[in-house]
Amino acid sequence: MKILIFGASGSGTTTLGKEIEKIAGFTHLDVDDYYWKKTDPPFQEKITLPKRNDKLKTDFERHKNVIISGSMVSWGKEWQTLFNLVVFVQINPKTRMERLQKREVERYGMKLLTDKKTQEDSRAFLEWAKQYENPNFNGRSLKIHNNWIELLDCKVIRIDGGEELQKKTDKILAEIQAISVRQNKEQ
Repeated sequence: MKILIFGASGSGTTTLGKEIEKIAGFTHLDVDDYYWKKTDPPFQEKITLPKRNDKLKTDFERHKNVIISGSMVSWGKEWQTLFNLVVFVQINPKTRMERLQKREVERYGMKLLTDKKTQEDSRAFLEWAKQYENPNFNGRSLKIHNNWIELLDCKVIRIDGGEELQKKTDKILAEIQAISVRQNKEQ
């Protein structure tokens, strides 16, 4: 079974993907690991679309049960038909931005106070992330995500990212079970 969990930065998609991996035995793949080269500090250099797609497809096809976390709207049309289930996570913008600010502090620590480039990069990232709900924003946005959902060739469920992790996990596990039952009946 192939599952995608996506939403705005800070909505909790990676945490949810890791939890499903732990509970259900799926292999979790995070698109950030394919989108960005490993650098110190992180998130400085992008991997080209063909290279990231090749690597992700290889890992995606290697495993029977895969859960991917992260937005794939710009990764190519072929991804629109490869999932059995897509989970779209939405969360209150204020809560999301608080999570992102906390994550920046955890990720960069004292560098946020002492390193000018880290400060500039963090400020730019948070400003970009703040635009998600803006319908006129041309970057990754709620509008673009909702439009992409219409193109998907599988069931899509929406989950409130502010709910407890267990509650969100239970909803996804119930959908996985329902899909499995349906697939077994079709065989």
